[in-house]
Amino acid sequence: MARPVEFNEHKVLTSAMEQFWRDGFEASSVQKLLDCTGINRGTLYNSFGDKETFFKSCVDHYNKLVGTQIEASLKNLNLKDWDAIAKFFEISFVEVSNKHRGMGCLLVNTFCESINYDKEMRKIARSSFAAIRKPLLERLSGAKKAKKLTKGVTAEFAADVLMNSLHGLRVNSRDGKSSKQLIEIAKFSISSLQR
Repeated sequence: MARPVEFNEHKVLTSAMEQFWRDGFEASSVQKLLDCTGINRGTLYNSFGDKETFFKSCVDHYNKLVGTQIEASLKNLNLKDWDAIAKFFEISFVEVSNKHRGMGCLLVNTFCESINYDKEMRKIARSSFAAIRKPLLERLSGAKKAKKLTKGVTAEFAADVLMNSLHGLRVNSRDGKSSKQLIEIAKFSISSLQR
């Protein structure tokens, strides 16, 4: 009887996630995924399914990392609304490794890569964006209620502005901007909405 293949699922998902993050879905061949994870083809298909299913698992893994950032900032009840928003941007750009910051954002990269041909990939990315936007909107609604949001600006519009800033900053981080430059841009975007 064959012994079940043993591997560290977290390590495999992290390695594959970084491969997809760095090179994109299309350029990440099955062979590249096998090389970076150290598992064999049979283990890949038996444990994770086909490439697209494996990719979805990697996006879920990425979303857990982002979820940890959200918990430490936007969902941190010890922080006031604007402090929580500023903390989220700080965690996103200052408190990440240079390697990860330099790869941009798996979600933004995927959305841009798939925009013209893959509705399922767009759906995955949009769902992940919504998971970031929701707690951001909750904080902005709190700021609006406390009259700390620029007069005439709705929480919905402010959330769109900050999500746009977040996406743009992710592209700029991939282009090589330093964490200091990125956080200065983020602070400007945030301050433009504060009252």
